Amino acid sequence: MSVKIAELEAELFQTIFNQANEGISIVSLEGEWIKVNKSVLDTLGYTENELYAMTFKDITHKDDLELDLNKMTSLLSGEISNYTMKKRYFHKKGHVIWARLSVSLVRNDLGRPLYFISQISDISNVIKNELKIKSMLGIVKAQNERLSDFTEIVTHNLKTHVSNLSTLVGFIEQDIPEVKPKEEFIMLKDSVLNLNDTVKHLTEISKINVIKENNLETLSLCNYVDKAIYNISALAKNFNCKFVNNINSNCKVKAIPAYLDSIILNFLTNAIKYRSKERQLVVTLQNEIQGEYNVLQIEDNGLGIDLNKFGDSLFKLYKTFHYNDDATGVGLFITKNHVESMGGKIEVESEVSKGTVFRIYFKKG
Repeated sequence: MSVKIAELEAELFQTIFNQANEGISIVSLEGEWIKVNKSVLDTLGYTENELYAMTFKDITHKDDLELDLNKMTSLLSGEISNYTMKKRYFHKKGHVIWARLSVSLVRNDLGRPLYFISQISDISNVIKNELKIKSMLGIVKAQNERLSDFTEIVTHNLKTHVSNLSTLVGFIEQDIPEVKPKEEFIMLKDSVLNLNDTVKHLTEISKINVIKENNLETLSLCNYVDKAIYNISALAKNFNCKFVNNINSNCKVKAIPAYLDSIILNFLTNAIKYRSKERQLVVTLQNEIQGEYNVLQIEDNGLGIDLNKFGDSLFKLYKTFHYNDDATGVGLFITKNHVESMGGKIEVESEVSKGTVFRIYFKKG
């Protein structure tokens, strides 16, 4: 019975060895090919006789050979039980093949090494794609650096020209006072002011970069919300607005202090700006832990936003959704970029005439 089982096991091994899609080989302690399956031959392009006449060293790329031999030595000494590495082989036609090599050592009953069993998987296409992606990322990085330099130059030059225009308008007002009421002069003055605001916005936007997490500070979200509510208390009182801070007192987030100030202030002042005249504005702030994020939720009962109509352009530059004279469409754009530069994101739910809920995801402190 045991003989039959042994024969079945040998037959099963032979079938698996021959039919496996992955390359399997048996290699001697000296590196000679003892037995290889069809997948190894297909991958390397050699016939059995050609491969058996060589050692694995003969077709291994020189830059990978030393690492492979060092790992084999560690395997023989018992320091490791197996190893896996990326390795280059030379195909029979001369080109290089990338493979994932997995090696284990077979020992006899006394623990003496007998031979190696190697699995060889062709990963040439994977490596090619990785190199393509790496190359593309390098190109994108270089383009971003050039764009950043270009932006700095443009914003600097624009600021200079706007400053000169503002000075000239001031000289005209002083030297030729009779032009002040003229419509053309009023239009010129307004245009210069608008241009100045645009340059300020562009300058602020150009400064926003992705921030490494180790450059973020651990800040008390509750304290920053309290400070923001205090800073707009006069405005809130003027419009009879109520702000409720339900943020956990121990709530910490990772952020840049100036960014966190700006983000909270922008959402609170927007809530006042787009309040409903039919009811007292109530804004409730609370937080919730979601995985790696501490989520700030700001809910109001204001005018609301038609997300079906404006959802795709809500955070785009110079997009406005209500007819407020002081709406610029810059605040939400900058706020979103501030949040994303710190590794976060913003979600929004809104219903017209009922109100809006913003969820701002900050990294946990």
